[in-house]
Amino acid sequence: MRIVLRGRWLTTSVVQQIAQIAGAGHIEPRDASSWRLVQFAAPLGMAQRARIRAAADAARADANFIAQPRALRSYRLAVMDMDSTLITIECIDEIADMLGIKPEVAAITEAAMRGEIAYAESLRQRVALLRGLDVAALERVYQERLQLSPGAERMLAAFQAAGLKTMLVSGGFTFFTDKLKARLGLDYTHSNVLGIANGKLTGEVMGGIVDAEAKAEKLAETCTQIGCAASDAIAMGDGANDLKMMAIAGLSVAYRAKPVVRAQAMTGLNHNGLDAVLDFFD
Repeated sequence: MRIVLRGRWLTTSVVQQIAQIAGAGHIEPRDASSWRLVQFAAPLGMAQRARIRAAADAARADANFIAQPRALRSYRLAVMDMDSTLITIECIDEIADMLGIKPEVAAITEAAMRGEIAYAESLRQRVALLRGLDVAALERVYQERLQLSPGAERMLAAFQAAGLKTMLVSGGFTFFTDKLKARLGLDYTHSNVLGIANGKLTGEVMGGIVDAEAKAEKLAETCTQIGCAASDAIAMGDGANDLKMMAIAGLSVAYRAKPVVRAQAMTGLNHNGLDAVLDFFD
């Protein structure tokens, strides 16, 4: 077991305070904003963990408990959600903004991410509201609004250098995942296809919807394809529709996620960029 701390505003005194709560016998500085705590006097209880997280949150830092540390190279596949994980926006909400209905669509998005509406139904409702929008609006969203999450490129470069395959699985749309695949050198993508006719959105999703079950199935299928177990995959996401793929992965990471996801993921990043995940590996 180790505790990984990272935060730009962490001080030595806060780290020492957390080490005392944890009963850690040794503090290992990694860089100016990251530490590892090891050699615990006793197994960490739930109350201790809660106090450690509270102390870290107060310092705008992340505290993660790594039960069985592994080398990054021991993993074979990294699977990421797209919207609000690899990128900072929810693409469908920004598309809706082109029609002046972003608040209405965003409310459905939020309910789905909290697990209050089945994802497939929420997507059908939202896409139906986009009927008649010119396809050129999608390109505007990509060019003007889509940004990678902090640390995304550094994280991906480390994954790829370690020999991992990288995959984007998204309840979003192929228009965006295809562009990101080419831009970032990703190995695989899996997402939804928007219906288009005469240069306008039809308000329909073509084929099967990429929901929680489809994400988990794609992770397992890709692991079989490359010859590894699901326990050799890393899964990262922020919403309820990511939970099933995260549940079968060897390491699950909740990135600035909804409470239901933070509660079930093995690790979480709330105050740092995606590249902070690299702290979790030997």
